[in-house]
Amino acid sequence: MTRTDQRRAAVFALYQHDVTGRPPSELVEPGASDFTRELVEGVNADAEELDALIERYAEGWTLDRIAPLERNIMRVALHELLHRDDIPAEVAIDEAVETAKELCSRDAPAFVNGILGSVQRDGVARA
Repeated sequence: MTRTDQRRAAVFALYQHDVTGRPPSELVEPGASDFTRELVEGVNADAEELDALIERYAEGWTLDRIAPLERNIMRVALHELLHRDDIPAEVAIDEAVETAKELCSRDAPAFVNGILGSVQRDGVARA
């Protein structure tokens, strides 16, 4: 399974958590990779920090107005930007934008890119 697929598995588990309220640990597939599990656990542990960044940079949007899938794509990418030194910032952002292109509305990729790019440009995340 590619890293892209592993990220998407994390996004789907976190999306299901948002929608159903079930614990994320129950929603990760039994055969999921360590990378997928780390992303889910990391996003879940850092949810307040990640959500605060999304709200700060999503001018004119509250967190609950952002579609759950888009929200979780950004949460995974922000977790990578802030806490995964082994993943270049450009890769985290590009993966998020490509996932939004495939899975979300037409406007979502630009929205995701704008928020993640602003976080990186402002130096909140590592360069």
